Amino acid sequence: MKNGQQSGLVGGTPPYTVRRSRQQMVVDVRQGLTRSPKQLSPKYFYDERGSELFEEITQLPEYYLTRSERLLLEQRISEIITVVRPCSLVELGAGSATKTRIILDEMRTSGCAECYVPVDVSKDFLEATAIQLRADYIDVQIIPVVSDITEPFALPAIASPTLVAFLGSTIGEMGPTDRFLLGADLIKDQAIINRAYNDSRGVTAAFNLNVLERLNRELGADFPVGDYEHHAFYSSEQHRVEMHLIARRAHKVMIPEIGEISFEKGESIRTELSYKYDRPMLEDILAASGLALEKWLPADDHSFALALARAEG
Repeated sequence: MKNGQQSGLVGGTPPYTVRRSRQQMVVDVRQGLTRSPKQLSPKYFYDERGSELFEEITQLPEYYLTRSERLLLEQRISEIITVVRPCSLVELGAGSATKTRIILDEMRTSGCAECYVPVDVSKDFLEATAIQLRADYIDVQIIPVVSDITEPFALPAIASPTLVAFLGSTIGEMGPTDRFLLGADLIKDQAIINRAYNDSRGVTAAFNLNVLERLNRELGADFPVGDYEHHAFYSSEQHRVEMHLIARRAHKVMIPEIGEISFEKGESIRTELSYKYDRPMLEDILAASGLALEKWLPADDHSFALALARAEG
């Protein structure tokens, strides 16, 4: 699951574009950098540059997640579409929607594709994706929603049944015919996981460091980006990857609307937690969100799984 984040959907009236205010970024950054230990939300990875870097990460030989998920979708999507017969597809954290095309193609083949709603936090990147999708799927309505999926947001009125997909890695108000499709990275050899988050080309490191560059660009901060190093490791006790930025030297950073922040040599800013799962863990998470596991679709090598869930009751 991308970033190990949870998401929330609420019904209601559009707008379909929700802009995170600069002031909210100031609040989040102040809270994160004045606590101990320091942290920054992974939602701030995904400006246009960060989204481009993440797409590059998905092509890396060490990054098995995208390949595993794509192969699994290709193998099992007809089974999923046969069960759900969705008229609408909503994708949380859509990015470039490359894997989504597998779902849309099967929906169109089955004669049930009416609408696709990609939801992502990066406005420019999402709009570019929507333009390409409209050209390739002229018979499907494409309605992009720019939003942070960790907070409630509005969806447009769309036809049911709806398939809500969270690929790459508490859904409310799902109808009895709707389904939730979750892609989850499973617990495995930690050496494989560590390689995926510490690639030899340094793309993941650039992706991690970009969050500081974004704060410099958008908040006028003066982070000496070259004085930080990427550090990612898998914790077998917590079943999660932790990503950090480590200060190479003691220094101070000025952020105009926040003030001066001091860093010690070796001090960390935690930027992401990416959890790995097994079936019982996912069943518990779904149950806590009012969902019941309907189909468990693991890869042959048990590196990745798709979980299809429905609303309980």
